[in-house]
Amino acid sequence: MDWGTLVSYWPFVVGLLVTGVCSGIAAGLLGIGGGAIIVPALATALSVLGFGSDVVQHVAVGTSLAIIIPTGFMSARAHQKRGALDMPTLKLWVPFIVIGTLIGGLAAAFLSGDVLRVVFAVMAFVIAANIVFGFQDKVMGHLHGSALTHRISAFVVGFISALMGIGGGSLSVPTLVAFGAKMHAAVGTSAALGVAIAISGTIGYIFSGWGVAGVPPLSLGYINLPALVLVAVLAAIFAPLGATIAHRLDQKTLKYVFAAFLVLVGLNMLWKVVYG
Repeated sequence: MDWGTLVSYWPFVVGLLVTGVCSGIAAGLLGIGGGAIIVPALATALSVLGFGSDVVQHVAVGTSLAIIIPTGFMSARAHQKRGALDMPTLKLWVPFIVIGTLIGGLAAAFLSGDVLRVVFAVMAFVIAANIVFGFQDKVMGHLHGSALTHRISAFVVGFISALMGIGGGSLSVPTLVAFGAKMHAAVGTSAALGVAIAISGTIGYIFSGWGVAGVPPLSLGYINLPALVLVAVLAAIFAPLGATIAHRLDQKTLKYVFAAFLVLVGLNMLWKVVYG
């Protein structure tokens, strides 16, 4: 690769650096691991560089999960210092969320890029509506004491998170709130759960993308290593700042910020499906 080719990649590099800062703050603020920012941003950047639409979405989702490993760790650590981790719930959820995420990561190989985009958008709208109108509380609130319900929820959260390329906060936060957790505790616990999701999901996308043609250079399966390094470093650095902001906001404000963010991301994904 000559210098001219390298120089042509500078907008991609700048975009990744900005994505890293924004996703890190989002991870700490909302407990979402930053994937809801990373996936559309990385998919757009790769599309501009001319990679195929199906490969682009899979690489964006897989790389997002890999990036969430350090982001989620830094975010969870920041929340732990503030006493916002529910360890009994964490221990109950982790084994089942790992299984669900690993299966989801492997299943992604059989789905098109547009299917992954639609899954992302539909789930974003459903979750945002739930945060605003609270229908999950009415449906699941009475099951908060059931270990079986927790395990099933963990599996479903892991599976869908793998298809969306997120740390699971947009699913686990409202679920934990429905089960009786305070918003700050739900955000902190979901950040820790995001690490488990990210590790198992990354493994799934490495295997499902192994040997696939058309992936960007320096990729391990569907995991693009340059994007992983550039975004992950800045995201991990800025995640504690997001956590600090989160603990200065009241719970109602945090919920509405979360919902508005998800609606915007969902609309962006549908736009890509319809208009390419």
